[in-house]
Amino acid sequence: MIPSIEMTPDMMIVFGFLIFVTLLFVFEVVRVDMVGLLMMVLLPLSGVITGPQAISGLSSNAVVSIIAVIIIGDGLDKTGVMNIFARQIIKFAGKSEVKIMASIAGTVAFISSFMQNIGAAALFLPATNRICRQLNVPISRILIPMGFCAVIGGCLTLVGSSPLILLNDLMAAWWANNPDVLGDKTFEAFGLFSVTPIGIALVITAILYFIFFRKFILPKVQSNTAPDCLLNHDLDCTYGEEIHNAYELNIPLNFETKRLDELKIRPLYHSTVICICKQGKRDGRLRVTVPARADIIEPGDIIGVISNATHIKNLAQDLGWELCHELNRLNEVLSPDSSGIAEAIVRPRSELVGKTLHQAYFRKIFQVNPLALFRRDKVFYENISETKIQVGDALLLFGQWEKFHLLRRKKDFAFTEHIQGELMHPEKAGFAIGSLILALVLALGFNVQLSIALLTGAISMILTRVLTIDEAYQGVDWMTVFLLAGLIPLGIAFEKTGAALYLSTSIANLMQGALTPLILFLLIGFLTSFFTLVISNVGATVLMIPLAMNMAVQCNADPRMAALLVAVAASNTFILPTHQVNALIMRPGGYKVKDYVRAGSGMTLLYIGVVMTIMYFFYGISA
Repeated sequence: MIPSIEMTPDMMIVFGFLIFVTLLFVFEVVRVDMVGLLMMVLLPLSGVITGPQAISGLSSNAVVSIIAVIIIGDGLDKTGVMNIFARQIIKFAGKSEVKIMASIAGTVAFISSFMQNIGAAALFLPATNRICRQLNVPISRILIPMGFCAVIGGCLTLVGSSPLILLNDLMAAWWANNPDVLGDKTFEAFGLFSVTPIGIALVITAILYFIFFRKFILPKVQSNTAPDCLLNHDLDCTYGEEIHNAYELNIPLNFETKRLDELKIRPLYHSTVICICKQGKRDGRLRVTVPARADIIEPGDIIGVISNATHIKNLAQDLGWELCHELNRLNEVLSPDSSGIAEAIVRPRSELVGKTLHQAYFRKIFQVNPLALFRRDKVFYENISETKIQVGDALLLFGQWEKFHLLRRKKDFAFTEHIQGELMHPEKAGFAIGSLILALVLALGFNVQLSIALLTGAISMILTRVLTIDEAYQGVDWMTVFLLAGLIPLGIAFEKTGAALYLSTSIANLMQGALTPLILFLLIGFLTSFFTLVISNVGATVLMIPLAMNMAVQCNADPRMAALLVAVAASNTFILPTHQVNALIMRPGGYKVKDYVRAGSGMTLLYIGVVMTIMYFFYGISA
């Protein structure tokens, strides 16, 4: 019989706060980060914890790690490193939402097996954003599976999550304090891959869960399908009659090679060739160029054209070109994530005034395509490159966003709206990768505290000028930071007041007479899963392992298996956005608390079911 504990006033206050927070989450009375801020204020005012404890979450290992890893991920994204991952997944998955989801979730689960799950999720978040934008897949259909698998991936090895890292030490301490309980039986520590069968089964189950039930459990959002028009409402009113969308055309093998200017595509069809894609003769890679009038169009080329539906059909029919129903080979080049249309006004002191775009080698230098010229309430679509530029002319341009950022630096134009995208720095990719490797080596090779190791990598990004310090500040999701920083004090209050111990011992004593090894392990699994939602997974592990091992001895079950179950069940945290990973993906995915409840409820039950099944058949939990 486990000694019972008396309920105290402080415990009652903490249980009241738990109910209060749950109601705020469920009914969404305030934004989730405001819930965290309320806890930072109300808990010390109630007297259950001190002021320093209430704000200790801001300096916690988890919060500092999130800030640092977001900065590292931002640096990897800005140098194009994450594009490599994105291309490989797109190459494998194509445009299938199921394949994309499974590929991303499986990859993040694998990465999470050797680094902290929050790090794996945050590092892959930029690549996931790019993949979803390029393929017009709603990111809300991808991030919850990715986040859940990042958490589960920590169960693949004994270094994948904090609870599993603590497992052997906590077991050894219990064994040393209870030398007479198990007689001559010696303590055996778990190996690095002792938990791997459970982790593999959980990852596979999670991916299958989302494959078969995604339509019912993931948020029903409007698909980010390709826009009907490349232009926003204001530009559409001016230019929309002739300029509508980007199209991909294949040049057939029987086409007679011609120069671009010989085809007279702009005057005949009011269409603009924006890129020519040729197959490399040596390496077979596609080479995409911004076309000049003297460029050659030959069989096998892939052409990108800006036009409207009527003109592009006439062009394809007259020239015998094959019009693709959607962007295929040019999807990455012409996706809204990487390129688009911008309107630029010629400044009074522009070097272009009095010159034609052809004389200024405009396309060649800036790698953007002029689509139309607006002057004195009239739009011109023909002979734009041969028209002398005047002050106040508005040019409609198409190009990659990074080219527009370079053009803006020249001060020749005033852009009429914010330019999307950002200027990439692929030349600094080596510094970005080196910063990540530095963080991993410090954390894994020298056992430096994770937050310090990641912060070292983040600072390295700034010192090597991969990012400016202002860009680093702007990249951090402060909503996530304050949500977690505010919930950590609630966990501290739960442990400090003894509320967590009171609840666990009360339930254990209540079921004492009915406990068999199987029921005991189910009870341990559910109790640990509950505590990891309201206190940290580390706190739940520290609390539950000694309790579970004591209960296992009383039921003639293996205490090692009970401890292992606690360490694995401490990652069963899907129903609320209280886990660091769930909080991280909440805003990028546009999720509400009810989305976690809907997707996480089934995952929680499956998680316990799979863990119990594997432990019963492969680990002998009744021994």
